[in-house]
Amino acid sequence: MQIKKYLAPTLKEATEKMKSELGKEAVILSTRVIPADSELGKGRMFEILAGVEHDYDKSNKDEKESNIETSIKKKDFAKELELLTQKIYTSQKTDKVISEKKSQSFFSKSELEEKLKNVVEILVSREVQKSYIIKIVEQLKRTHGFINPNNFDENVISVIASMIKTDAFGVNKKDKVKTIALVGPTGVGKTTCIAKLAIISKIIHKLDVGLISIDTYRLGAIDQLRIFSEISKIEMHVAYEADEIQKLMNKMKKKDLIFIDTAGRSQNNMNQLKETKKYLTEANVNETILVLNSSSSTRTLYDTAEKFKIFNYSSFTFSKIDETPAHGNILNVINKFDLPVKFLTNGQTIPDDILAADSEFIAKIIY
Repeated sequence: MQIKKYLAPTLKEATEKMKSELGKEAVILSTRVIPADSELGKGRMFEILAGVEHDYDKSNKDEKESNIETSIKKKDFAKELELLTQKIYTSQKTDKVISEKKSQSFFSKSELEEKLKNVVEILVSREVQKSYIIKIVEQLKRTHGFINPNNFDENVISVIASMIKTDAFGVNKKDKVKTIALVGPTGVGKTTCIAKLAIISKIIHKLDVGLISIDTYRLGAIDQLRIFSEISKIEMHVAYEADEIQKLMNKMKKKDLIFIDTAGRSQNNMNQLKETKKYLTEANVNETILVLNSSSSTRTLYDTAEKFKIFNYSSFTFSKIDETPAHGNILNVINKFDLPVKFLTNGQTIPDDILAADSEFIAKIIY
C-alpha cells in the first residue's frame, strides 16, 4: 500500500489533494487537526494520512527507471550518493509510519462489525438514505486495518465529509455587477437569508450592495425588506412586473452585488415557477441558490429540488438547521443532485445566524 500525508487549511482541500494524486480508490487512514501557531504565523491546518492499494506512480515506473539510469551516468558519484541517501531516509520514514500504525490496538473483525452495525443504526436514525449508508460502511471496511478505538469516530466523520460538496461565497469588487437570486418554496426563510448575506457583504466584504424584491404576493414581504434596507442603508427597489426589473438593474449598475428576493412558490405550481423565471431571465442573473428547509423530509426535498431545476440553480442553502433533530437529508440531497451546499442558517438573528458551509461541520451534525 502507498501511504502519503496531505496538509491543507480545510479538510475539503486536503481530501481533494488526496483524490487528485492517489485517485478515487484512495482511502483516508486517519485525520488530524493541527492547531494554529500564532508565533509562527500559521493558521489551523488539517492533516490527512491516506493510502492506496496500487502503486499510484506505477504507470511512470519504466520512465523513471530510465531517467535514473541516465542520471547516474551523467552525474558524479557524490551527488548520486546524496540522492540515494534521501531516498533511503524517505523510505525509512514511511516504514516508521506503517510500523506505528500496526503497533496500535486495532479492532478485531467481530469488534469492527459491531462498531459498523452501530454506525448504520445511527445513520438510519439521522435519516440518511440506505444507498449512502452502504457507501460509508464500505469505505470504512476498506480502512479496517488502520481503524482503532481512538480514531474510529474521526474516520466516520472523515468519510461522511468526503461525500459532502461545499462552495465558498466568492464575491469581490469587479467592474461588472454580480446578481444573485434566492429561490425556494414558501416559508423557507429566503428574505431573512438575503438580509444576512447583504449585511455580511457590506460590512465584512466591504461591497456596495443593492436589493431587488419581486415578492409582491406575500403580505408584508416588501415592508420587511424595506425596513431592513433603511436600517442597514442598503439601496432597495421593488419590481412589480418582469419588464421593470431591467430598469431597476440599470439604476444599480455601479453596485458590486445585487440580491434578488423572489416570492415563495410551491414546487407543484409550475405556472407560478415559470412566472418567477421570467423576472430572473430579465435580470440576467449570474447565480441562483435554492433555499431548502432542513426540517422537511428527504422525499419533499427531492421533489422540490427536482421541480426547481427550472431556475438552473447551482448550489443549495439549508435553512432552519436548529429546528430539526436529524440532518441526514442534507447528505441525501447533495449526493442525489450532485451540487454543493453554500450556506446553513440556524436562527432568525441578522446577520449572526448563518454559516458558510463546511463539509466537516455538516458531517458532525449528521453523525
